[in-house]
Amino acid sequence: MLAKIVLAILYIGLLLWLGYKGWREDRQAGDYLLAGRQASPFLLALSYGASFISTAAIIGFGGAAGAYGFSLLWLTFLNVFVGIFIAFTVFGKRTRRMGVALDAHTFPELLGRRYQSRFVQGFAGLLIFLFLPIYSSAVLIGVARFLEVNLGLNYTWALFFFIALMAVYVLAGGLKSTLYTDAFQGALVFLMMAGLLIFTYAKLGGVGAAHQALGDLAPQVPAALKSQGMLGWTQGLETGSPLWLMVYTTLVYAVGIGVLAQPQLVVRHMSAGSDRELNRSVLWGGIFTLGITGVAFVVGALSNVLFFQQTGQVAYNVAEGNIDRIIPLFVSNLLPGWYGVLFLLAMLAAAVSTLGSHFHVGGASLGRDFYERGLGSAGQGEVTITRLGVAVTILVTLIWGLVLPPSIIARATAFFFGLCAAVFLPVYFLGLYWKGMTKAGAVVSMLGGAGASFFLTAFVHVKESAALGLCRSVFGVDSLVAGAVPGSLGAILQYTDPNLIAMPLALILALVVSLTTPRPEADHIELCWRHL
Repeated sequence: MLAKIVLAILYIGLLLWLGYKGWREDRQAGDYLLAGRQASPFLLALSYGASFISTAAIIGFGGAAGAYGFSLLWLTFLNVFVGIFIAFTVFGKRTRRMGVALDAHTFPELLGRRYQSRFVQGFAGLLIFLFLPIYSSAVLIGVARFLEVNLGLNYTWALFFFIALMAVYVLAGGLKSTLYTDAFQGALVFLMMAGLLIFTYAKLGGVGAAHQALGDLAPQVPAALKSQGMLGWTQGLETGSPLWLMVYTTLVYAVGIGVLAQPQLVVRHMSAGSDRELNRSVLWGGIFTLGITGVAFVVGALSNVLFFQQTGQVAYNVAEGNIDRIIPLFVSNLLPGWYGVLFLLAMLAAAVSTLGSHFHVGGASLGRDFYERGLGSAGQGEVTITRLGVAVTILVTLIWGLVLPPSIIARATAFFFGLCAAVFLPVYFLGLYWKGMTKAGAVVSMLGGAGASFFLTAFVHVKESAALGLCRSVFGVDSLVAGAVPGSLGAILQYTDPNLIAMPLALILALVVSLTTPRPEADHIELCWRHL
């Protein structure tokens, strides 16, 4: 225990020093928000990957793999192919070039200047500020759960301790300090995950023996999961079952596609110095993402074998139904003590990397995009307003961390990713590639995507609608399709992620409205496409 505490203190000291180094170099808004647009390929790739992959992936989605098995590996495929390759090659270059042409410093500002709309920038900034803390709280909950299990800390005190650390770190430095620490922390997490995979397979007698043992555990699937469509950890899920719809439409689709419109990741494209840096970042980013998510999902599923050998119970039952505890319990109870110390530091590193970028983007969204640009309330310095926004974002994240229920990490992450896909992805993609995309098309698309997402979440998708209680208070039922005949459209909609419907709707609205409204002025389009 003493060794864990000493190493944690040394790590925190290094973290604060890197934050101070970034603070000394963040003298202008361009430095604070975009690291002066001079990020190197290796630094950019690790920072992007560390911001994308965190304790939410390792603990939340790793725990989901412990419950639902290898089905989660489809998310690893989308993380690498869509989240890295498509993001950098299809979106990254044009984002960087248009960002330079329009002198945009944030994702909402890029959209606002592309469509010459204060509303677009202000609405995007407000939406990010309001809902990014839900995703941030998922990351915070992940590291707090790990501290709870691994160090025996009270969960609530763990939340307060870590959020205080993040407040000091993020408020001190801007994106430069975040890039510095992300490179160090990303490398640490990658090494620890590689060690975790090697240890797990060695403990189970090799790859073939481990997977065979996991397949043989199919009769031990908990009744609560079997009734929802779980067949086995290697056998998969029953097609069309509630669990199949939840895993593939919420966890796999929402996160796998929604990554393209994540504001904290788009900013990484804008911080690159040239297209060459983006091209060279693809390989490093792909290796990092495959190494982290692939290992987390494989080990999460295989943890069932080790838990069963040690306790006679599978992971879901050992964690008492709270899947967010599966990976912390696995590391704490089944790994050597010395490795648990190093893995604790890796989890701290993963959380710091992601939360640093989240708070940075949340603050910029409130301060620069909504308050200063959207409301036209300029007056104080840009960095001061942004830092004030960061402080508010940190506070809201803490509140969410205190009130959200167990087993929420993966779902909270998927909610924010899916919402970004529905609201931002159509106008972002069309804005980069179609000169005929109009301001009216962007406004209607964003409002339509947001409206459809919120309606389906509050009144149709039973997981959220039942928890929110709004549908019951208005209509007396947990969902408008409650009681639908199994196999009918209503029954499917109960468990289908809202944003699987909201994003195509937003895309259609963008196309239809843009085709029927006046095109942007030629001079503005020429400016936007100046470097494309």
